[in-house]
Amino acid sequence: MGLTLSRKAAGVKPSSTLAITAKAKAMKAEGIDVVGFGAGEPDFNTPDNINEAAIKAIKEGFTKYTPASGTAELKKAVCEKFESFNGLHYEPNQIVISNGGKHSLTNIFEAILNPGDEVIIPAPYWLTYPEIVKLSDGIPVYVYGSKENGYKVTAQQIRNAVSENTKALILNTPSNPTGMVYSEEELRAIAEVAVEKDFYVVADEMYEYLIYGEKKHVSIASLGDEIYKRTITCSGVSKSYAMTGWRIGYTGSSVEIAKLMGSVQSHQTSNPNSIAQKAAFEALSGDQSALESMKVEFDKRRKHMYERISRMPLLNLLEPEGAFYVFIDFTDVLEKSYKGQKIGTTARVAEILLEDYKVAVVPCADFGFDNFIRLSYAISLEAIDKGLDRIEKFVSSL
Repeated sequence: MGLTLSRKAAGVKPSSTLAITAKAKAMKAEGIDVVGFGAGEPDFNTPDNINEAAIKAIKEGFTKYTPASGTAELKKAVCEKFESFNGLHYEPNQIVISNGGKHSLTNIFEAILNPGDEVIIPAPYWLTYPEIVKLSDGIPVYVYGSKENGYKVTAQQIRNAVSENTKALILNTPSNPTGMVYSEEELRAIAEVAVEKDFYVVADEMYEYLIYGEKKHVSIASLGDEIYKRTITCSGVSKSYAMTGWRIGYTGSSVEIAKLMGSVQSHQTSNPNSIAQKAAFEALSGDQSALESMKVEFDKRRKHMYERISRMPLLNLLEPEGAFYVFIDFTDVLEKSYKGQKIGTTARVAEILLEDYKVAVVPCADFGFDNFIRLSYAISLEAIDKGLDRIEKFVSSL
């Protein structure tokens, strides 16, 4: 046939993190002892009270369509969470419940972008951001953070990247992949640029509960009326409540943007899963003790991984402040040879580690930083130690 397929779809890169995780799971299924540092997925089970709420919903027949942008009950719970945790006041008609964080971001860019609009994306970035922007006919514009600034970008860098076509900035704090957190002072400076230059801020705060030590989470939309009007705040239950498979995300925005997102969603997916919405309501409004105990365990793993990797030869990293990732500079490793050949790329490092050392890691070329590898500490301490033993054996052999 002479029919051509979508150039837009053909230009989308498959998610390398999901591909690596799938390969590691396939090897495990074959009985191979693989340690997977790949997925951004808590290893904890969803808390019992949340599971029970879902079971109750099924038994009570809550299995029909809901309003396309989410139930009134869940929207109210999201409003209360925004008020108490983020210092943000939203009404239910400003909330859109979606099928996870990726879907929320897709809705946002479908609602705000026109062909040729530019979106500033600080690097390193979550690899999905550029693909969603491109699918929504936008143009990614990359700004690169430095190690000296914790791989965060400055307000001045953002100002320098603004053009007449700038429509939005994506701001992810705590960051995937770096685990670094923007301070209130840094956010105020960025907010000033956004207000002055008049562009939207898409605030991805999916890891907002997972912040450690003295750091605290600040929502940029809470820093004044003008930045509030320009911000779409995006979060969900996946990471904090160990609910990745339930697929519930949510946004707070202007009524106008929420209405557009709801309209798009009504045609693309209809409502989010009805049972998952009941579970998410319980997550946000029910007992929060499981969330705190998971955070304590993540913090223990974070400190342990940072201390162990810091002592390894050839590897460099900063101590992460949030989320559940370490972002490791492998530049010195790339200059070395392995089995008579220069290593050269982090993709090759990942290949060697998986094939010869049975460890799955995420090379960060797709995150905008070619020489880096991301490890997740959303796995047990026992698995962390086993995997780090193998990585240390590899780098020590070079």
